[in-house]
Amino acid sequence: MAARRRRRRLKKRTCRQLQGWGGLVALAAAVWVAGHWTVVWPVLVAVLAAAVVVGAGWALLRAHRRAVGQDRAWRAQEEARARELSMAEVDALSWREFETYVAELCRRDGCTKVVISGRSGDLGADVVGYLSDGRKLVVQCKKYAPQRSVSSQDMQKFVGTARPEHGADVALFVTTCRTFTKAALGLALRQDIVALHRDLLGSWVKGAHLETLIPLNGSGDGTRRRPSA
Repeated sequence: MAARRRRRRLKKRTCRQLQGWGGLVALAAAVWVAGHWTVVWPVLVAVLAAAVVVGAGWALLRAHRRAVGQDRAWRAQEEARARELSMAEVDALSWREFETYVAELCRRDGCTKVVISGRSGDLGADVVGYLSDGRKLVVQCKKYAPQRSVSSQDMQKFVGTARPEHGADVALFVTTCRTFTKAALGLALRQDIVALHRDLLGSWVKGAHLETLIPLNGSGDGTRRRPSA
């Protein structure tokens, strides 16, 4: 306890000494400035002006960044709203009409020899065609409610037929629902299936070219790219 009190007294004494020296330095500085005011005041004015300019520039930069961020967020919201407006028309289609619609999107983007199967026993090949570079495209269409998810079983069936049965170079699973289950998406990535959920389908409907969507996985982050044929 005595040692602790001594340390406390020493700390207080040191603080008082530092405060005293600080006061002396401040007084000396004030005296020096008063004696050299004609030299000091232009420097002070220049420093203050520079501080004002820097502060104003920083404020403008922050305001610009905030405006850019708000503009990007607004554009993203508008794009999402536009996709949903377009997807509302797609939602009104029957499953047969949806397959026909997907086939028309393929033709719009330069696919050739596009054929719609649309029958029982098609082994997952609802739409078949060829990309502009000659690769064979096989499409599985699932007209699901937006709140549903594509299951692993759905993906397994397509994986089992897209290449072994139909010889697909590009296998595209397109659906009107919002998500693939984690297992379904993982299987799609491992087996090189292009998983096109509702948001990516909405972009396709709004004019995004099929060739730009092929490198994207079902989560839409584009981190995994398909190997070139």
